[in-house]
Amino acid sequence: MGLSNVVVSGRTGRLERIWTAVCDSPVTFSSVAKVRPGIAFRRVEGTTTVHLRGVETRATTLSSPQGAEYFGAELRLGAYLPDFPPARLANLQDALLPILPDGRIRLGGREWEMPTPENLDVFIERLERAGLLVFDPRVEGHLHAEAGAERTAQSRFVKAVGLSRRKLRVIGRAHEAVRRLRAGASIADVVSDVGFYDQSHLNRTLRLLIGHTPTELASDGVPFLDLGPAVPYKTARRGRP
Repeated sequence: MGLSNVVVSGRTGRLERIWTAVCDSPVTFSSVAKVRPGIAFRRVEGTTTVHLRGVETRATTLSSPQGAEYFGAELRLGAYLPDFPPARLANLQDALLPILPDGRIRLGGREWEMPTPENLDVFIERLERAGLLVFDPRVEGHLHAEAGAERTAQSRFVKAVGLSRRKLRVIGRAHEAVRRLRAGASIADVVSDVGFYDQSHLNRTLRLLIGHTPTELASDGVPFLDLGPAVPYKTARRGRP
């Protein structure tokens, strides 16, 4: 089967979701564009690494060895670690957290017990109480604001999210296109309903952000991790990207 994943829990507090994944045979897969920062734990042959991750603005081909185990959390839009700005971690420029000989994690000058999928939400809450994770509630409001919003709000959005509102919406449309293709919608309907100029525009966008063509995605046979919760987007005007 290769790599498979499960959503352990949905939105709560500053979390968008907690997930786990296992790899039962070597596999190459597409890491799709994502708009939420997060923290991921990877265990291979008894060694655990802890990754702070930012947004991904393009698809990247990755591989996983047999026996690898993963779990992690995606943060809500507007939640981030100030010492590790999302933009600095973008496109798999992960920050690897030090792990001490006793298995504890060093972060923010303190030592933290290694969490599990079952208590990762508690770990995130403790980071927030310690001031190592912050949440800007104005980000979600700015997401739905009309074009031409004040420059300060735009700057705040980029600081907390790691990309512009326009880029986030482009990624959101790509995710929605995949969801509809997987559900059986025709390519022509996806082009019309989701706001692409034509099939060529859809092809280019999905190749860049998802790593596959609409035909490949509709076949339900290409390997990539589940996209998770829907990403906010606005339908583009026809004739515009």
